[in-house]
Amino acid sequence: MIILPAIDIKDGNCVRLFKGDFSTVEKVASDYMETAKSFEKSGANWIHMVDLDGAKEGKPINTDIYIDVAKNTNLKVEVGGGIRNLDTVEMYISKGISRVILGSVALKNPQIVKDAIKEYGDRIAIGIDALNGMVAVEGWLDGSNVDYISLAKEMVSVGVKYIIFTDISKDGTLSGVNLEQLENLSNSVDCNIIASGGVHTMQDIIECKKLNLYGTICGKSIYKGTLNLDEAIKYAHR
Repeated sequence: MIILPAIDIKDGNCVRLFKGDFSTVEKVASDYMETAKSFEKSGANWIHMVDLDGAKEGKPINTDIYIDVAKNTNLKVEVGGGIRNLDTVEMYISKGISRVILGSVALKNPQIVKDAIKEYGDRIAIGIDALNGMVAVEGWLDGSNVDYISLAKEMVSVGVKYIIFTDISKDGTLSGVNLEQLENLSNSVDCNIIASGGVHTMQDIIECKKLNLYGTICGKSIYKGTLNLDEAIKYAHR
C-alpha cells in the first residue's frame, strides 16, 4: 500500500477543511514546497494535492503550485480540483503531473472520463466523494441521488483503474476512516482504491492495509501530529 500525504491549496496557502466546509479553513503549513520536501524526506513517493479554489470555481486556479512541486521534487504528484475538461487534463500531464483526478465530471459528464481514459489510461483517477453514501460534487457544495457504489461500477466499466474514495463526514475530522464503506467498495469493483478522509492514527493505516487497498491519503493527521508519516510509510510498504 502507498501513503499519499496531502496538501490542499486555497488562496495559495496550505490548508485543511472540516468536512469540506469552506468556512472552516485552517492554515496548516507556511510553505507548500517546504512541506512537500518534508514529505519526500519522510520517504513518500507520491503526494496528493487538491485545488480547493478550483473545486469551488470549476476551473484550475493554483496550477503553478502543483507544477512547481512536480518539477522541483522527486515526488509523483496527483492533482484534483476544478478539472472539468480534457484540455486541463492534457495541460497538467504535459507539465509533469503524474496522475489527474476527475471528480464532478464523472457524474455530470462521464464522456470526458471515457475520453480521458482512452487518451491517458492509468494517469487518470476518479475522485468519488460521498455524504451518507450519496455522491457530492462541485467542491462538495452540491449533492446528488447517485450512490457511490453505482458511480464506481460505472467508472470501472469504462476502464478506470484508480478510485479515490472520500467519506465527506469523516474528512478533516481525525475520527478514523469509514472502513465499512471502503470494504463495500473494495468488494464491489475491481480497481485500485485509495482511501481518503478521517485518517487519525496508525490504526487507520493498519486497517486500510488489511483491506488490501492500493493507497491511503493522510492530511490533517500529519499536520496535527497524530500520525507519524515515516512510520506510516514504512508499515504500508511492508
